Amino acid sequence: MKKVLVTGTLGQDGANMCEFLIENTEHEVYGMIRRAASPNFKNCKKFINHERFNLVYGDLTDEVSISNLVKEIKPDYFINFAANSFVGCSWKMPLQVFDTNTTGVLRCLEAIKDYQPECKFYSAGSSEEFGDVDYAPQDLKHPLKPRSPYGASKCAARHLVKVYRESYNIFAVHGTLFNHEGTKRGEEFVTRKITKGVAKIKKAINNNEPFKPIELGNIYAKRDWSDSEDFIEGIWSMMTQEKPRDYILASGETHTIKEFVERAFLAAGIEGNWSEIENEPLKTQFYRNSSAGEVLVKINEEFYRPNEVELLLGDPSRIKLELGWRPKVSFCNLVKKMVEHDLNEE
Repeated sequence: MKKVLVTGTLGQDGANMCEFLIENTEHEVYGMIRRAASPNFKNCKKFINHERFNLVYGDLTDEVSISNLVKEIKPDYFINFAANSFVGCSWKMPLQVFDTNTTGVLRCLEAIKDYQPECKFYSAGSSEEFGDVDYAPQDLKHPLKPRSPYGASKCAARHLVKVYRESYNIFAVHGTLFNHEGTKRGEEFVTRKITKGVAKIKKAINNNEPFKPIELGNIYAKRDWSDSEDFIEGIWSMMTQEKPRDYILASGETHTIKEFVERAFLAAGIEGNWSEIENEPLKTQFYRNSSAGEVLVKINEEFYRPNEVELLLGDPSRIKLELGWRPKVSFCNLVKKMVEHDLNEE
C-alpha cells in the first residue's frame, strides 16, 4: 500500500485532498497538522476516523519534525498545502510568511533528498506570483512580478522546486493555483466572508431583525475563480504523471469581487443595486431593493491592500491538453454552492 503525506490538513485544500485520496485510492493517508491546544477538525469530518487515515504532527518551520516524518513514514507522495496563505496579512508578518512558504518548502525538499529520494513532491503555488501582469491570460512563460510578500514567497518556492528537480533528479512539481474556493474555505478569505455575510443578512431579514452590512475593500479586482475540489483532481493528475512537469490550474475566465457579491445575494434570494460615485470608490454601497433600502455592502479602506493586483486570469490549456483535466463547476454554481452551504449553517 502506497503512502501519501499531506500537509495543511485542517485547511481547505489539505482536507479536500485527504478526502479525495480516501474516497478514490487505496493509499494510506497521513495528514499533518501543527500541535495546538484546540485544533479545529471541522473540515475533516468525512475522513478523520477512517482506517486508512493517520493524523501526524509536524511544522514546516521545524526542520527536525519534517525530516522525522519523512524518515518514519517513507511516503511515496508528499503533497504540501501548509502555508501562510492570507495575502493581506503578509505585509504585517513577512518573515513568518517566508519561513513557512519558502524555507518550509526547502525543508521538505531537503528531507526528501536525504531520506526518501523516490518520493514525489507537490508544492502549491499561487497566481499571486504573476502580480503586476503583462498580459492575459497568464501562462507559465509570464514573468513573475509579485506585488506582496506572499506572492514573492511563492515565487521563491517555485524556483526551489525547479532547482531541486534539476539538481537531484527529484520528482518535484509546482502547481500554480489561481483562486479556488469552496465550503471549507476559511472565513478570513473574501469569498467566504461574502457568503457567510450574505447568510447572516438573509437570516436577519427572515427574522425581521437589523443587520450589519458586509465591509469590503477593492471590489473591482478581477480574479479567476474555480472550485477547490476540481483543483484537487488536477493536482493528483500532476502527481501521477510519468515525468514531473509544472502546470497552471485555472478556469480561464475572470470575474470581479463585485460580481461575486451580486451572485451571492441572488443565490440567497436578495436583490440589490449599487450606488457608485465616479472617482470616489469608498462611497460605493450595495443597497437592498426594498422600501427600507438597507445597505448590504459598503467599502472600508481598511481592507485595501498596500499594493493591489488588479487582474488575474489563468491559462489552463497545457494541463487540459496533456493531462486531460478540466474544471467542472462554473463560477455561478460555485457561488451558489457556497451560499447554500452557509445558509444551512446559520
